[in-house]
Amino acid sequence: MLDNVDPFIGTAATDLPPAGGLAATWWWPKPQVGNTHPGATSPLGMVSACAYSGAYPTGYGRYAKNTEGVPEEMFDRLQASGFTHFQQSGTGAIRKYYNYVRVTPMVQPLDDLGQSWSLSDEEASPGYYAATLDTGVRCEVTVGQKVAVHRYTFPRHSSARVVVDLSCGGLAIDLGRTVPLRAQVENIGHGQVQGTVVMEGVPLSVYVDVDAPGWRQMLWYDRRLIDGGTRLDFDSIRHTTLRPFGMLYMGPTRAGQTIEVRMGFSLRGCDQAKRNLERECGLGQPSFDIVKLRTRARWSDHLDRVKVDGGTPARQTVYATALYHSLIKPCIVDDESPFWPSNGPYAFDVCTMWDIYKTQLPLLMAIAPERASGLLESLIRVCEEEGNFPIGYRMARGADRFFRQGSALAHTALADAHALDLDGIEWSWALVHMADDLRRMYGEDFFEHGVVHPITHTLDLAYGHHLTAQLARALNDTRLADDLARRAHGWVNAFDPGTGLLRDSEFYEGGKWNYSFRLLHDMAARIALAGGDAGFIGKLDQFFGYGAAPVKQAGRRPQQAEMAAGYALNRFEGLNNEPDMEAPWAYHYAGRPDRTAEVVHSALTWQFGTGPGGLPGNDDSGGLSSWYIWASLGLFPVAGQNLFLVNAPAFERAALRVREGEFVIETSGHKEAPISSDGAEREPPVQYVQSATLNGRPLDAAHLTAATVHRGGRLHLRLGPEPSGWGRGVRPPSLSDSPALSEETR
Repeated sequence: MLDNVDPFIGTAATDLPPAGGLAATWWWPKPQVGNTHPGATSPLGMVSACAYSGAYPTGYGRYAKNTEGVPEEMFDRLQASGFTHFQQSGTGAIRKYYNYVRVTPMVQPLDDLGQSWSLSDEEASPGYYAATLDTGVRCEVTVGQKVAVHRYTFPRHSSARVVVDLSCGGLAIDLGRTVPLRAQVENIGHGQVQGTVVMEGVPLSVYVDVDAPGWRQMLWYDRRLIDGGTRLDFDSIRHTTLRPFGMLYMGPTRAGQTIEVRMGFSLRGCDQAKRNLERECGLGQPSFDIVKLRTRARWSDHLDRVKVDGGTPARQTVYATALYHSLIKPCIVDDESPFWPSNGPYAFDVCTMWDIYKTQLPLLMAIAPERASGLLESLIRVCEEEGNFPIGYRMARGADRFFRQGSALAHTALADAHALDLDGIEWSWALVHMADDLRRMYGEDFFEHGVVHPITHTLDLAYGHHLTAQLARALNDTRLADDLARRAHGWVNAFDPGTGLLRDSEFYEGGKWNYSFRLLHDMAARIALAGGDAGFIGKLDQFFGYGAAPVKQAGRRPQQAEMAAGYALNRFEGLNNEPDMEAPWAYHYAGRPDRTAEVVHSALTWQFGTGPGGLPGNDDSGGLSSWYIWASLGLFPVAGQNLFLVNAPAFERAALRVREGEFVIETSGHKEAPISSDGAEREPPVQYVQSATLNGRPLDAAHLTAATVHRGGRLHLRLGPEPSGWGRGVRPPSLSDSPALSEETR
């Protein structure tokens, strides 16, 4: 699996074959680019490192800020002014762009710092990135959990240098730069320097250890060397007063000589940064190959937790890379919170909670439950310290917490964690925060009026009340449970009974059609509100483009009228965006899993590919890639409900390493995609589940409890080319159903 990963997928504008079938009718409202980067990362680790051009949004690449259509280019070439740390992965306009502590190998004078040089001969694999600058310097970076190690191979030169710029941060776009508020740098000697910069209210400390015998080691300020200086202090920095500063190593090189730069990071001061460096690298000794090997082993372990057999080489590459992208964020580290003194897990870069709660967090609970527990424990602590569960949480202090996108999203993950009995969470304390959080932000209006605009928050809050009521009942707080359960019925207030769709309202990145097919806690009542199975299926068919003509996607700099016409289609966004990413599985609740198979098959075939342009839209911290993983496995998590929906998988066999063993999904009758004479993959035929067994017993339902999957077992799916009656008679559970689930789904 490890060798199939291609970190360059998603780093360039979308470049997929013209879509056929249903996928040709879907319209993409958001930028057609994955916004990923190929830099060195560690699974859910604290540090990343990559070539830095200042481009949007990761600091790598060529693109300007983009919010819709084909992204525009800032640069006509791949270039870098150095190598920075802490990058986002697949996000859009979240305003925290990091790229701190730029390291630049130079054979030019210090005055040229900030100039960019062309990149060539790029290489990337999990935990490793390399490229050659046109100055002739070969550059390699790797990272551990809290460290980064750089290795530079220089040409022969009388005065080469490695410059560490502590003032760097953000992007080279309008309003994209990050300016440190305060900073201090100290030259310790013997290759070692330490410093702290306060960025976005967070003290980021670094301890640097460079192995460069015979080289000079100096501090610098405003591109001028401070000969003999041992310390720089900046008590108050503003945009108007900022001048670059940092540390420098300088000396002669022979051709092929390497210089290694080892960096330990911490959010709790230089002493802890040094301890982190010592623990992973040691001091005064080469460690690049050791750190690279350890990180590669961590990646191998994580990627081997979901194995697939079969599929074309292209699908194997897309799948392995999707799993890799799913495990980069959030950053989950121990004992690094800068905001509370106690030890324990600290999570940041929970950048797109409104996307990852549906797909990525259930994936972490399945294959990395200890990391999922750490994330949730950290979110509870954030709620305790700051007064509410965050909708987005980055390495930043202050009120820059997203709220327009959703409400009560942490409640879904906590509900699943409780159903799965994950360790490390004090549930009585979690319940206090879950209940209190429902009254904050939009929750106050929901409490008073039973409806709130944007109308999607009505669905979020009703769902949050339902999930919190379930936890309260499990903890024997029946009074609280009954009160919350009454308000959980408020989801009906969001819908117009005349249309069966959401009421007119404001919508974030979509319209009422995109949000009308959310998987709610009472889908049976939801379908009845739309006129029953036939009416609901009819609206879904219209939404997914059955019988519709192909559409044209937005180009570069789309005009307002072009975007308005696209939105007016009221069409599925085709995984270019995530508001409707669970909608294909809504067919399950109306007894048509065959329709789910058709939509998901079309998405897997036409919306993902190999190469830098292989993603249909922003990866959103792994939310999109996690969708691909679940869809390929033939399972889809209904977040918060301890439930998986079952569908025809894309691979002949798959195995998930779960907490209590292994859950195997095997098929009979599986057909691979045919290969044309030029080696290209053709569209495979849609496959439908004909029958199923779970651990050798017949399974007539197209769903399983998440607890069943997490216990391990064997799901066998017999596939065929025509729709069948399988899964139509036993619907997934809804609130208005009998509370008892059928025995075969347990």
